[in-house]
Amino acid sequence: MPTSPAALSYPAPAQRHRMKVLLLILLARLCSPSLVPEREKDPEYWRGQAQETLRAALRLQRLNQNVAKNLILFLGDGMGVSTVTAARILKGQLQNRKGEESLLEMDKFPYVALAKTYNTNAQVPDSAGTATAYLCGVKANEGTVGVSAGVTRDRCNTTKGQEVTSILRWAKDGGKSVGIVTTTRVTHATPSAAYAHSANRDWYSDGEMPPDALEGGCKDIARQLVENIPDIEVILGGGRKYMFPKNASDVEYPHEDKHRGTRLDRRDLVQAWHEAKPPGKVAKYVWHRRDLLALNLSRVDFLLGLFEPGDMVYELDRNNETDPSLTEMVAVAIRMLQKNPRGFFLLVEGGRIDHGHHEGKAKQALHEAVELDRAIGLAARLTSPQDTLSVVTADHSHVFTFGGYTPRGNPIFGLAPMQSDVDRKPFTSILYGNGPGYKIVAGERENVSAVDFAHANYQAQSAVPLRQETHGGEDVAVFARGPMAHLLHGVHEQNYIPHAMAYAACIGSNRAHCNAASRPATTILLPFLALLFLLC
Repeated sequence: MPTSPAALSYPAPAQRHRMKVLLLILLARLCSPSLVPEREKDPEYWRGQAQETLRAALRLQRLNQNVAKNLILFLGDGMGVSTVTAARILKGQLQNRKGEESLLEMDKFPYVALAKTYNTNAQVPDSAGTATAYLCGVKANEGTVGVSAGVTRDRCNTTKGQEVTSILRWAKDGGKSVGIVTTTRVTHATPSAAYAHSANRDWYSDGEMPPDALEGGCKDIARQLVENIPDIEVILGGGRKYMFPKNASDVEYPHEDKHRGTRLDRRDLVQAWHEAKPPGKVAKYVWHRRDLLALNLSRVDFLLGLFEPGDMVYELDRNNETDPSLTEMVAVAIRMLQKNPRGFFLLVEGGRIDHGHHEGKAKQALHEAVELDRAIGLAARLTSPQDTLSVVTADHSHVFTFGGYTPRGNPIFGLAPMQSDVDRKPFTSILYGNGPGYKIVAGERENVSAVDFAHANYQAQSAVPLRQETHGGEDVAVFARGPMAHLLHGVHEQNYIPHAMAYAACIGSNRAHCNAASRPATTILLPFLALLFLLC
């Protein structure tokens, strides 16, 4: 209901003065000539930059049609376009730059597409149905992993015969080594679609499954991790508690009940993982960063690293003595997988971008995105675009935005340079469409100048109150570099992604082109050789 002007309550004089001073400072910054770097005042700077970009684009006319020996899929969970842009600015500001002109590692990829993220039964998707799309190549219902849209969430009896395999399986069947690295539980939605088939993404262990599902013969996701594809070479992330018997103490947090094992079947799945390995092969399980980094990878055939009972800790809060960073895990994974002369497939998930957004904690989310980008850069240094196809994308977006006519170089977590012309209060540039940041104080919107809005756990204001912020439904970006990267080029259904990657690597069902791909030069030269023969 509209509020009459007479009903509006205005801040006390001291508070009004404070807001006026703040506004004047922001306006001064906005009008300051120092906002514009000196070189950007020269038109030739922009012309030269555009010409260099044009030359790079022209070089792309020579397509890289090599067979991809290696495939790396980087998945930023919840990393919509607004998150990518804000992370770019944050990365630059962490380097003491203005930020907007910075480049993420993914920005350097020459091919960019858009992916439509809807699930078969949802306009705004969840991470399970989308993971099935970009890993298994078929769209699916929300909440289900590794199964077709013929499966109804929670209905175990709809699963049989509806299982679909992933590009990780196709790569393994093609003789490649395979790996999974995530900052979530290794049984979470994204990684689980690579190896599991489940009517419910939340069936992490049998302790989370209803009796009818257990009686119906459905397997929990942790068990499927160990049993479905027992020869996955690298598995790194969180999720220890789903691997151990119910109430078993955690090795790192022995006195915390919430971290105890959850398995009703009393199995030790880490031991089962060891036992499933072929004789003579060396399988190592680690739970501490020190042990991970101390491994002699030349003597390890299989590696399982579970560094937290649940999801791994946010990068900003990570204990860098006990928990490895995403970049460190990726470095170990690539070095392990590179031992196979036939190449590898690696799934890398920055999974807690999504969690930060759900909690309304933009600072946590964006630092997670910057860490994912750091891992992308590391992978680029360890591989070559001549034989490695790298793809960066997201499963879905979030209702996260930033705006408010902020000046160049405005701190990404800072205030907009104005007050609301309705409630006369300042607001942060970053806002959410819904979520836990909705706060009413004394009948009015909270005055953000009275709180620490730059704190890592500050929950940005939202328009609608929800305990958890929601996903967004818009398309997400797909960045690609390497052999056949040009196949990712326009607006695609999300399930197209693994088909394009498999085609590039000559794995999966579509391999008719592969023999010809190994000898394109001969095919091109044959007409010229025939003409030369006739002339002679």
